[in-house]
Amino acid sequence: MTAYDAIVLAGGAAERLGGADKPGVRVGGRALLDRVLSACADASTTVVVGGRRPTARAVTWTYEVPRGGGPLAALDAGVRLTTAEWVLVLSADLPFLEADTVGALLAAAEDGRREGALCVDQDGRDQPLVAVYGAEPLRRELALIATEHGGLSGLPLRLLTHELDLARVEGDPLASFDCDTWKDIASARARIREHGVVLDEWITAVKDELGIELDVDTDVLLDLARDAAHGVARPAAPLTTFLVGYAAAKASQDRNGAGDGDGAVEAVAEAARKAAALARRWADENETQ
Repeated sequence: MTAYDAIVLAGGAAERLGGADKPGVRVGGRALLDRVLSACADASTTVVVGGRRPTARAVTWTYEVPRGGGPLAALDAGVRLTTAEWVLVLSADLPFLEADTVGALLAAAEDGRREGALCVDQDGRDQPLVAVYGAEPLRRELALIATEHGGLSGLPLRLLTHELDLARVEGDPLASFDCDTWKDIASARARIREHGVVLDEWITAVKDELGIELDVDTDVLLDLARDAAHGVARPAAPLTTFLVGYAAAKASQDRNGAGDGDGAVEAVAEAARKAAALARRWADENETQ
């Protein structure tokens, strides 16, 4: 993937949320800000413009000048701390943003040698806070706008986007879904619990909570839990998957010292295979009695 820095705008008064701390509101057990940070985890530098708070990964903090000066002032504060050729700009209230959308924006901006690329929502509206901008054009236009208007405070984003040659990307319909109201928050929370996505959301939330960076085949573990529950007893399912995780961690460290991601994935698969075979042998014995 193209190297890039990220700026996440996490300020604002959140008036439509009654002044609540919007970046800290949880959807699927994770703060909105942390969900956005996970989508841009590949950024070389991530700058968050807004109040400092605990986050799932390390970031650089800054404030717009003046405080509450709006998105252009926040962008100006953020871009001063970036060095990459491309800058990803996001709001902090995007619960469904994924790394795939970030990749699509970078590809669209770079392939056409445009000055950037932004998401277009289902209604065809530009989303300038789900966008990639060339750092040099971004700095240039911010400086020109500040000179023309005597500053950046309180000015709308369209003053920036109208002056840049931007590609439009129609990505995931939910990528630019933002949470401006409590109704939006409730909708996001309900959607995450829909069948078909709830397990992925839960696994991601658990990994973030535990500080784990590991991709495993969840189907393998679910099959193991089923075999243990049916072949032994229902309480055996969680106990067995726990023991598989413990054995995998130990095996990975034994092989690689401190362990590594690839080794851990292989260790989980091997431990799950052994435990599943044992559960099937256990079940076979019961059937022959």
